[in-house]
Parts: sequence; structure tokens; C-alpha cells
Amino acid sequence: MNNNLPDITSGQNALTALPLRWVGMEEIAIPLTIAVSNQQIISLSAKADVFVSLDIPQAKGIHMSRLYLMLKNTLTAHPLNGKVLSELLNTLIISQQGLSESAKIKLSFELTIRKNALLSNEFGYQSYPMSIERSFIRGEMITELSLTIPYSSTCPCSSALSRQALSNKLEQSFSGDNIDKNELLHWIRTEQNTAATPHSQRSYAYIKLKIKNEEIPNLADLIFEFEKVIGTPVQTAVKREDEQAFAKLNANNLMFCEDAARRLKQSLESNSNISGYWFKVEHQESLHAHNAVVIDHNEQPYE
Repeated sequence: MNNNLPDITSGQNALTALPLRWVGMEEIAIPLTIAVSNQQIISLSAKADVFVSLDIPQAKGIHMSRLYLMLKNTLTAHPLNGKVLSELLNTLIISQQGLSESAKIKLSFELTIRKNALLSNEFGYQSYPMSIERSFIRGEMITELSLTIPYSSTCPCSSALSRQALSNKLEQSFSGDNIDKNELLHWIRTEQNTAATPHSQRSYAYIKLKIKNEEIPNLADLIFEFEKVIGTPVQTAVKREDEQAFAKLNANNLMFCEDAARRLKQSLESNSNISGYWFKVEHQESLHAHNAVVIDHNEQPYE
């Protein structure tokens, strides 16, 4: 019965005979399973963009529904990995029966992972926006990974000014040459003797990577690696000892946006699995109503 239904894609030619770079669909809802460790596989909801090239100039269009079916059948049947993505791209091209030579897919999602507190036995969960894009173009497989890392940053200049303000107030309060230790400790612990506090801010590293190998790196490990490089990751559940430890962590990692960017760049430059990178470091300042930003990339075509 279906053989009698019209097939415009196959039965008609294009009015203007020209090839098209990418044709497909965006924002397709798709469930994924991803391994975050050797023992744990998690399920999450993603949005998929899927495209193939239309290389036959006179063809009316691609077989759009086949892209959806191939995407659904493949990604819901297997945990996400590099081999699955490569095989999917090959299947997408084959499904077009000679119309396409290239294909690409982009998966966007938030990866929620467990994070332990700094000192206590507490833990919580944090979500990280991510995307994985793989394309097969002129026989070359290209993998790009994007992720967002939030962190805390304390301004070195503000910290120095705060220390000077405390020093001045201390000098005014203790005029003698000798200071009783217990009296000094009591003075420091009294709230009204707080002279100034350095300003800190929520900060973000937006990172795009071009991966050399076909295999997708462990995403949770990659997140923790970048957090360790920057040094002051945001926390989830905390007790007072965790909050104090976090304050000490920031005091030991005073940084301008340039400092955070150089830490990140050094890590990216030394990673042998990365062939290209682009990143933006953004400090959403509490002092100003604008952000402090660094953008950098290597010689790969990132702008």
C-alpha cells in the first residue's frame, strides 16, 4: 500500500541544480547512556543535531526521516563512545544511497556527576553543560568537545588592598612596641575589626577541544582534570570545615583572569590527545558591572 504514496525526494529533480553543504535536523530529543567510570554508566537526556551533505546537484533533497531513524536506533541501543559515533556517521551516509559523502552529528547535554566535599563526609551533585560533535568530511573523521567549567576566583589586587587595610587598622589599635598574643588573637576574631575583604566572583572557563583519537575521553575525568588545573572548583554540599577549606583554597590561588587562562593554556598545550583548542575565561566580577575576559586558541581554525 505504501508503494503508492508519492516520494517527492526520489521522484523529482531540484529546480536549481546545486549541491548543499549540510542538510538535516536540529534539537532532536534523544536519551543517552554514558560511562563516567569503569563501574558506572549514567543515563541522561540530550539534544542532537544531525546532518549530511547533499552532493548530487540535481537531487531534490535528502532522505530526512532516515537520519532520525538511524540516530534513534543507534544511540538508544549502545552506550555512547567513539566507535558508536563513527559507525553512526557511516550509516547516515549509506542511508542516503549516493546523495551524500559527508555527515556530522552534535550531541548537547548536561553531565551530572557526584562531587565530594573538601573535608567532611558530605557530597553533592553538579551539572556541566557539554557537547560532542563528530563529523566525517572528505574521508577525515573530526571530533570536537565543548564544556563549561565554573570556578571561584579571588582578585590578587583586592586581596593585597585588604591586607594593607588590616595592617593599618592593626597599627592604629596597637600603638605599643609589644603586643600580647592573646589580646591580638581576640582582636583578630572580633567582627568589628574586619578592615576589608577581597572580592571574589563566580568564574567560568568555556573550552572547545579538537580530539586526536577516535575514542571519546572520559568526560568526568576531563572535568576533574581542568578543575584541578584551575585550583578553585565550586562546591556542592558543605559544612563549616568545608567552607573554611574553600576560603583557604582561594587564598592560596589568588588569580586574575590572565592567571587562570595561563594555567588552562599550559594544560592544553601539554595534552598529547588534543590537536586544537579554543577557550574563553570569564570572571564575572563583583567589583564591576562588567566581566574580565581572556580568549585564546592555538593555530587550529578556531576564532
